[in-house]
Amino acid sequence: MDNEPKFVVRGWVSSDVFKKLLSFSDYLGREKGVTIFKISKDKVLERGFSVDHILEVLDEAGADYSEELVEQLEEIKGERLGNAIVSFDGEKLYVRFSRYLGSLYDELRSLLLYDRKDRIFYTYPMHYNNLINKLKILGFSVSDLTGFRLGETLRDRIEFVGELRDYQKEAVDSWIKNNFRGIIALPTGSGKTVIGIAALTKASVKTLIILYTKEQLMQWRKSLLRFTNIDESYIGLYYSKEKKIAPITLATYQTAYRSMGKLAPYFTLLLIDEVHHLPAEKFKYIATMSPAFYRLGLSATPYREDGGHVQLFPLMGGVIFFKSPAELAEKGYLAKYKVVTIKVQLSPEEMKEYNELRELYRRYAGGESFENIVKAAKRGNLRAIHALRAHSRMLQIFQKSKAKIDKVKEIVEKELRQGKKIIVFAHYVDLAKKIAEEVDGYLLTGSTNDDERTAILERYRKEDKGVLVVTTVGDEGLDIPDASVGILVAGTGSRRQFIQRLGRLLRPGAGKEAVLYEIVAKGTVEEGQSRKRKRMKLDELTGVKDSPEK
Repeated sequence: MDNEPKFVVRGWVSSDVFKKLLSFSDYLGREKGVTIFKISKDKVLERGFSVDHILEVLDEAGADYSEELVEQLEEIKGERLGNAIVSFDGEKLYVRFSRYLGSLYDELRSLLLYDRKDRIFYTYPMHYNNLINKLKILGFSVSDLTGFRLGETLRDRIEFVGELRDYQKEAVDSWIKNNFRGIIALPTGSGKTVIGIAALTKASVKTLIILYTKEQLMQWRKSLLRFTNIDESYIGLYYSKEKKIAPITLATYQTAYRSMGKLAPYFTLLLIDEVHHLPAEKFKYIATMSPAFYRLGLSATPYREDGGHVQLFPLMGGVIFFKSPAELAEKGYLAKYKVVTIKVQLSPEEMKEYNELRELYRRYAGGESFENIVKAAKRGNLRAIHALRAHSRMLQIFQKSKAKIDKVKEIVEKELRQGKKIIVFAHYVDLAKKIAEEVDGYLLTGSTNDDERTAILERYRKEDKGVLVVTTVGDEGLDIPDASVGILVAGTGSRRQFIQRLGRLLRPGAGKEAVLYEIVAKGTVEEGQSRKRKRMKLDELTGVKDSPEK
């Protein structure tokens, strides 16, 4: 009896607290003005109380107890729950228990799945930290065989040597206050790379940085060396041509997707640039495969038209900091700007073919939403496939119309006379080639090789005025030189794409005012796409204020 854990309560307690105490202990009586209790092992085991719960009740009652009592409680819980062995096979975490879980599985259901075939519990590395903590709280002794090396601070602390703008410092502080988790949404040109670098120096842990292109990987490496005191040996590049794991490792999405089993064990911070790509089915694997409990996402806008952005919140955390282009332009951090919508008329022949295809699409679609048509086509539904073909042809008719090309030439000639640098966003390769020929501009497409791409951008950068025509390759991942005029010829109704392209023009300059021309074909779905952006309160999300349509 002497070895049983006891505690005393001085004075009287309410009947409610007394009942709580008796739920896990036995009353032994009063002596010299104190009430004496002993912990009941049977009650604790039978009712499944956690050690934390028992200590909370004891503190509520004002009880006196020793550290030995806490240790004895932990021994009781360990005796009941036994051992949990956690292992990692390069893809999943497996948990083997030394006892039958029974109703205890309800406590772990949100973290663990059960493989009935192999009769084993499993989960994914992203749940590692929460799982280990939950097992310990429940009272399991944990044997961690994963080999994960998390929580270790860097041997040599990396110092940030740049100077943060006020909103950049605010963004980093918001991330730290949110337990080193979350997404920072800022427009192109606002210095998201610098924010990410400042954040990782604050965390001071091994960091895996995921980037969309090899060009971005090289840009980040250059920025790390510029804005920190980091030694080059501390930076590892992990992509198709080089695979070095270092305390700060930079990897492309594609390579990380294929190599997370090797990369996963080493990094406490997962930093993902252009995080709006993450919800794609295969890229999502990068986040689920990482056990890192520090997470930072960066994006000009995490919003996705397919609704996939909602998946970012459990993967990376919510949006913890946001500023629109208008807010930053007002403070002088980005250039002032305006958006001008210009409508053009299709030729009679183009309009006739467009209307015929629109009717054909409606017939095959049968009233189904476009999203459902896409899903059905992927399943091999012939009507859906025919509907998508008609839809694709419709888009090409108005996006490649002669009226649009003529309008681009007109705008380019006017802006070049004023000494402006211009970017034309053309979407389709053949359209981009045609426009580049018509305006005598530089051309960048996805097939432009690395050396040629670098040379083109360098020539464009050195010129006082000129035209650069790009396809979707220009939307992200390229360090496109400063320009003050953009022309949207063809694209999608994507709000994110619109914001990214606007951001290409917003680098600040003395007296600079950027202008983004949006060329829309009358009587087509492009008008609807333009209205859709307005209905979605684009001005609130991005600060864009459209000028009157022409």
